[in-house]
Amino acid sequence: MWLRRYHPADADAVRLVCFPHAGGSASFYHPVSARFAPAAEVLSLQYPGRQDRRKEPCVEDLGRLADLVAEQLLALDDRPSVFFGHSMGAALAFETAWRLEQKDAGPLTVIASGRRGPSTTRAEEVHLRDDDGIVAEMKRLNGTAAGVLGDEEILRMALPALRGDYRAIETYSCPPERTVRCGITVLTGDGDPLTTVEEAESWREHTEGPFRLRVFTGGHFFLTQHLSAVNGEIADALDLARSAPAS
Repeated sequence: MWLRRYHPADADAVRLVCFPHAGGSASFYHPVSARFAPAAEVLSLQYPGRQDRRKEPCVEDLGRLADLVAEQLLALDDRPSVFFGHSMGAALAFETAWRLEQKDAGPLTVIASGRRGPSTTRAEEVHLRDDDGIVAEMKRLNGTAAGVLGDEEILRMALPALRGDYRAIETYSCPPERTVRCGITVLTGDGDPLTTVEEAESWREHTEGPFRLRVFTGGHFFLTQHLSAVNGEIADALDLARSAPAS
């Protein structure tokens, strides 16, 4: 199963779809589900290769992953939706939104957190490092609990998903002219080693709708330090979705 629903939702609830970061799992967004249900139907994606899907091969091409996610979302009932993605999840949310818009089924807003604009490139080869090199990158970004980094058994289970996700995002490329019709809200940390404020600003070039950039203090996982403010951004986007005219 690709989609996790941790809490029940009202029948008329708007939808929030959460896209995890590289190496991340659906459970990362359990607190978000608890915060916004039942007024929102919160769905968190579980990519292959982790947790209960760890025996499945990772999808190492971001475009293919977006195709598969779009298929899952197209099978759902039609209701106003918001996408939230962090890091790799931001790029995946954008690509999924673009695919769904080709079928007039896109979200009203994409919230892109901790990721530079889709067509902004860097030479990154973390996926080519040995295991120690990938662990070093995880520590640099401070995105994984120290206890996990010190648990060899858990780490062995997590590394294939991390490597596969890094390969997907580091080989991803987006045409400069690709845009979505929906609005894009960008959240970034002023000390993120993977995204400068200028690179975050470049998301503006990829939307025909409203654009908003909010800069927080902190590094790549600034959102854990500013949880209340990030939830506020999600709440605002969900409120707009509730007030959107029926299609």
